Amino acid sequence: MEALVNRGWAGRRVLVTGHTGFKGSWLSLWLASMGAEVTGLALPAPTEPSLFAATRLEERLRHVEGDIRDCAVVTAAVERARPEVIFHLAAQPLVRLSYLEPVETYATNVMGTVHVLEAARRVGGVRGIVCVTSDKCYENREWDWPYRESDPMGGHDPYSSSKGCAELVAAAWRNSFFAGDDAPLLATVRAGNVIGGGDWASDRLVPDLVRAFEAGVAPLIRAPDAVRPWQHVLEALGGYLKIAERLLSGERRFADGWNFGPSDEDARPVRWIVDRMCAVWRDGAAAPSIDDGPRPHEAGLLRLDSSRARTALGWRPALTLGDTIDWIVDWHKAVATGEDAREVTLGQIAHYAALSEGGRASVAA
Repeated sequence: MEALVNRGWAGRRVLVTGHTGFKGSWLSLWLASMGAEVTGLALPAPTEPSLFAATRLEERLRHVEGDIRDCAVVTAAVERARPEVIFHLAAQPLVRLSYLEPVETYATNVMGTVHVLEAARRVGGVRGIVCVTSDKCYENREWDWPYRESDPMGGHDPYSSSKGCAELVAAAWRNSFFAGDDAPLLATVRAGNVIGGGDWASDRLVPDLVRAFEAGVAPLIRAPDAVRPWQHVLEALGGYLKIAERLLSGERRFADGWNFGPSDEDARPVRWIVDRMCAVWRDGAAAPSIDDGPRPHEAGLLRLDSSRARTALGWRPALTLGDTIDWIVDWHKAVATGEDAREVTLGQIAHYAALSEGGRASVAA
């Protein structure tokens, strides 16, 4: 099943860094389904199993294995792909791992971003760059209201700090090197806690729940009262695509930072996600136990204000958080019973496109 959406991506040359990861795999498959000529640059898939392997994504794009910490590798990949647009997703994405590997985290998330932007500057021909950071790039003050794009960057832990640094890097390249008429337009995008089918990362809530349910054991959860802006991965990716389309059309006012978070009511505590997943999964969903052991600092309250994207881009969430949990369970149960992971993933992409694009999507076998 292919998701066909008339959004002008057919024949576009696109480079996706981090295409072997969870979010990168969803984005690359969506772009390929719209007819884009996708090149991916990444390390091998970070998990086993992985969405990259399950969807046989290597068949749908030009797969380049390389490390964004190596500037020469990144430059060579950009020279070969000659992309019109770059989606920079490659990152060390885990807060707790950043405490164990802080140097690797900064090298990947900060210098990796430098290498991608510098390669685009040196090679030329790139019209738009979408640099993916995080909702955690903001200086978290544990206040009640959502963070806006104008709020200061920061970060308590190495991961969050590295994403704030990546935002500052992007701003420096935008102001110093990408201000000319022929330079790429550069946007940064900050999504919430993205979740969806095919995520097998370690030390992440939804994958941990799925593993526990499939094994028939009680999941172990931490920080049940921590509030996060949960959203389906396609919600964030839909925003990234909208920004990229505006950059490709030369609209300089969109070369800026953008939030793509869920509705306020879907900023829920961890406990809500666990209870909903247990209720929807049913068979094999054992009651969770709470990990009360010592753990490094993580933010307790985090929400995003996405009113700017709603007003300027016409972007808004198409799924409730309840819908999102249903889609995740449906994805994993379908694949577990033998359905093809690529077809299941494309089916959800087509369904989401139809919901978010007002019926402009069509599906063909």
